Amino acid sequence: MTKPVISIYTDGACSGNPGPGGYGIVLISGNFRKEVSQGYRKTTNNRMELLAVIVALEMLKVEGSDVTIYTDSKYVSEAVNQKWIYGWVKKGFKKVKNPDLWKRFLNIFPKHNVRIVWVKGHADNKENNVCDVLAVNASRASVLLTDEYFENMQAQDSELF
Repeated sequence: MTKPVISIYTDGACSGNPGPGGYGIVLISGNFRKEVSQGYRKTTNNRMELLAVIVALEMLKVEGSDVTIYTDSKYVSEAVNQKWIYGWVKKGFKKVKNPDLWKRFLNIFPKHNVRIVWVKGHADNKENNVCDVLAVNASRASVLLTDEYFENMQAQDSELF
């Protein structure tokens, strides 16, 4: 069985930072296309950008797939492509934002042959623009999930002052 070749487009959105947020994903493999989105009541843009990549990779059913992820997030693309993430691992994620999501990312990332490509946001990349619409609409949905880790961290920070 040949491994599938998959293109994934992702985007995150947040109204306020922190504020209501969401992510949008478009998965394409051959003639198959799937759009996915989800909103959260209080989160950050970077969390949604990273969560979109994670959720997309977690959706893949065949390990070892050749995957190209297109993101307009330099936060995500540079952390991986510049290999910053491996330094964060060595330091136990001390002083790193979103360690819960980066650890979750590291559980799924090695299961596939992943290449991350940065694309300019709000430009001429059709699928990135679709993801942006999905993410914004998800952040405005009437039912939003709770970003438990983020909201718990915010509560802990507010107890310090």
